[in-house]
Amino acid sequence: MMREDGVVEAHGVAHDLSAGDLDHAAWEDARPVGIARLWSGEDAPPARHAESRLLWTADALLVRFVCRQEEPLIVNAAPEVHRKTIGLWDRDVCELFVAPHAHAPQRYFEFEVAPTGEWLDLALEKTAGGRVTDWDYSSGMTVAARAGEGQLTLAMRVPFAALGRKPARNDVWRANLYRCVGAGWSRYLAWLPTYTPEPNFHVPEKFGRLKFT
Repeated sequence: MMREDGVVEAHGVAHDLSAGDLDHAAWEDARPVGIARLWSGEDAPPARHAESRLLWTADALLVRFVCRQEEPLIVNAAPEVHRKTIGLWDRDVCELFVAPHAHAPQRYFEFEVAPTGEWLDLALEKTAGGRVTDWDYSSGMTVAARAGEGQLTLAMRVPFAALGRKPARNDVWRANLYRCVGAGWSRYLAWLPTYTPEPNFHVPEKFGRLKFT
């Protein structure tokens, strides 16, 4: 059953998993959330919808995106997968924004994965004077990508060591999930819309609740 109440659950797994475990049975135990609206709150075209599920182990948070893909991919012609790709958000990607301290969502992390296997990790803080970005942040995240007929599956594994803390069962963090696909303003999809005048995912006050179960 798809959840739409502003809560996404990360299902606990007793053993570690890799980003490449795209078909592991544990994913079926995680409740999906839909990425089906534009950042503005309008319904997104169904052909661009996606769903996301989250798992957690003793060492890492894992996110899998299963996306409808009925149009040509917008990706780098010469991808570089051995280092982060700045500007990855200008192409097709799926994204996790996560704040480990629920009382301080203005300090958060951004993780992206592209169909090419490219990735991006950033540490950010939203302040009264603007947004501060640590471009040199290194999380040790790993990713996986698989394209099929009309479907794209992307996943990421983020070590808790890079997030500054490990959760306990029933802990609540803050998070949002996004997809960028195609071109134009209609390319910006969100689990929870940010409702900004122009597309903007960096709105931590609109993050939902990430509950570890």
